Amino acid sequence: MSNGSSITVFLLLAFADTRELQLLHFWLFLGIYLAALLGNGLIITAIACDHHLHAPMYFFLLNLSLLDLGSISTTLPKAMANSLWDTRHISYVGCAAQVFLFLFLMSSEYYLLTIMAYDCYVAICKPLHYRTLLGSRACVHMAAAAWGGGFLNALLHTASTFSIPLCQGNVLGQFFCEIPQILKLSCSHSYLREAGLIVVSAFFSSVCFVFIVLSYVQIFRAVLRIPSEQGRHKAFSTCLPHLAVVSLFISTALVAYLKPPSISSSFLDLVVSFLYSVVPPAVNPLIYSMRNQELKDALRKLLQYAVFRHQ
Repeated sequence: MSNGSSITVFLLLAFADTRELQLLHFWLFLGIYLAALLGNGLIITAIACDHHLHAPMYFFLLNLSLLDLGSISTTLPKAMANSLWDTRHISYVGCAAQVFLFLFLMSSEYYLLTIMAYDCYVAICKPLHYRTLLGSRACVHMAAAAWGGGFLNALLHTASTFSIPLCQGNVLGQFFCEIPQILKLSCSHSYLREAGLIVVSAFFSSVCFVFIVLSYVQIFRAVLRIPSEQGRHKAFSTCLPHLAVVSLFISTALVAYLKPPSISSSFLDLVVSFLYSVVPPAVNPLIYSMRNQELKDALRKLLQYAVFRHQ
């Protein structure tokens, strides 16, 4: 990394200027972070401990919760520490690690959501072939492909970004290290290499998006042909939480990366980045547990067992 000697620290964007607001932000973020830890932790524990949930859909949901825990733990603790200690600093190495981990986890989550759309499609449109197409080995391979694809994507982007010379200062207009903000500090046309990688990533992301859309077109067509209202309700209960999670993830990320520069501002960038990096990991457990009766039953058993043990 050629510019590591010239810049040793980056300055992140502060959420507030006054000490009172900084402490308010700290407690707010702490509450959100603890809620995300609790929600995702409960889902992981319930799926791991309840044999009734040892099915492909819940296996992928367990992976999703792991990715959510990792992604929110990559950005929010550092932001909380900066608010608490009234600082904006993050080291060069820490910034590179944050970029890599965040890209790795978010990319893996997007690929996993694509796989989960396929899981819903097979469950609704090809139920007789479900066990054949989504056996345990196939599920492990697909999950490994999602994690591996995210790792490769993050490695390429991080190596490319942090090999670019920076000469526009060290102030980032974001509360965590983000590639577009780092590229603004570049001092040569070498950033075009990273721009090329972004275009390639955007292409693969578009392919995943089209696959998700086509999957749900087929799903809704199949659901509307189900004669019984109970059957339609069960089908919708299976897939609507996933559709809600996908919509939240994609819409906030699209706004973050594709909004016109003319409407860009520090406050708007901060709000949008918060929406796509913090809100989905915190609300995904709630979305999945609201309409899924099996998961609610497993969580209820888990909580009853925890209460019983402490009595």
